[in-house]
Amino acid sequence: MKIVVAADSFKGCMPSDEAGGIIAGGLREGFSDAEIVVIPMADGGEGTTAAVMGAAGGELRTTGVTGPLGERVEASFGLLPGGRIAVMEMASASGIELIEPDALDPMRATTFGTGELILAALDAGAREIILGLGGSATVDGGMGMAQALGYGLLTGVGTDCGFGGAALATVESIDGLGVVPVLGFAKIRAAADVTNPLLGPRGAARIFGPQKGAMHNQVVELEDGLANLADVWRREGMLDSVDHPGDGAAGGLGAGIRAFCRAELSSGAELVAEMTGFDAHIRDADLLVTGEGRTDDQTADGKLPAVVAARAQAAGVRTILISGAVDRELGRVEMLFEGIYATVRDDVSSEEAIRCGRENLAATACEVGRMLAKKGAIGRNRTGVVCKSPS
Repeated sequence: MKIVVAADSFKGCMPSDEAGGIIAGGLREGFSDAEIVVIPMADGGEGTTAAVMGAAGGELRTTGVTGPLGERVEASFGLLPGGRIAVMEMASASGIELIEPDALDPMRATTFGTGELILAALDAGAREIILGLGGSATVDGGMGMAQALGYGLLTGVGTDCGFGGAALATVESIDGLGVVPVLGFAKIRAAADVTNPLLGPRGAARIFGPQKGAMHNQVVELEDGLANLADVWRREGMLDSVDHPGDGAAGGLGAGIRAFCRAELSSGAELVAEMTGFDAHIRDADLLVTGEGRTDDQTADGKLPAVVAARAQAAGVRTILISGAVDRELGRVEMLFEGIYATVRDDVSSEEAIRCGRENLAATACEVGRMLAKKGAIGRNRTGVVCKSPS
């Protein structure tokens, strides 16, 4: 039996390449006769650069940029063989993990460093950039990125509007005269890990603002500010609509990178699957095993496990999911997989689940391997298979 392992990161616990390796090791322990192939995967968030470079090779470069709250941080991008294509994650420069939880402030946080990272790649000779949009600390609609690239974001009296989500409401016009010329010759492909639009009940402010530290009144302010920026884009002829799937990704950077960089915005999981040759690997497989840190109804909205499951299904390959935790109400997700396994019971705290994450993932994968070795059978929706508390 050939088993392909293509897992997402288990956020807060382990990156996707490590998770995939642990799942593969557990499967081998339980089913020693299986042929197991691990494909590094990501959905536009953490691990995107590593996944693409793992498949294509290249050189990792590091540069100093402005962090989300104005501090100096070291950010990285990959320059693929030939030097014309760069891959990067906005989280490397403007990510939520760069800020302590009690310091999160989307009213101040800026994507300026992401713009600087794009400039560094262009200066290195890249003319095509793949930018992962997951894991942001920002809700600025890509204003900071645009400012780093030379755009003027101006108030009604012609002064600079400043930075962060608080500045969204002050933008009245956009001046593109100072934009770096090389941007006009570059192709940018943005990889979104969500399908949310910019505005509304499922938009960047209302869904993701609270995760980035926004209080209720600030969510309202951010929503109004993003709506104002969208109106300016329309007046300036930069965008017709902000309802494109993924426009709300990274605090509106999805829409912003379309407006300011004429970028192509697509599913991060689909883009990474394309660049890692996922379809070729799955073509002769008997089973796909995927994984993620937590599974709920939103998994069906373009998250990596759903995307790879659909591609496997199209190839006639069955799929199972191993998740760190599984919600009781899965809705559409149940139809995507022949088997769903949680590494812990639902009464285990998130802190304990993270602390024991690697051990529990290996043990769950081993149990799945043993089941496959016996009859090739897959139990359906057996959650809480393994739970080992720390000693």
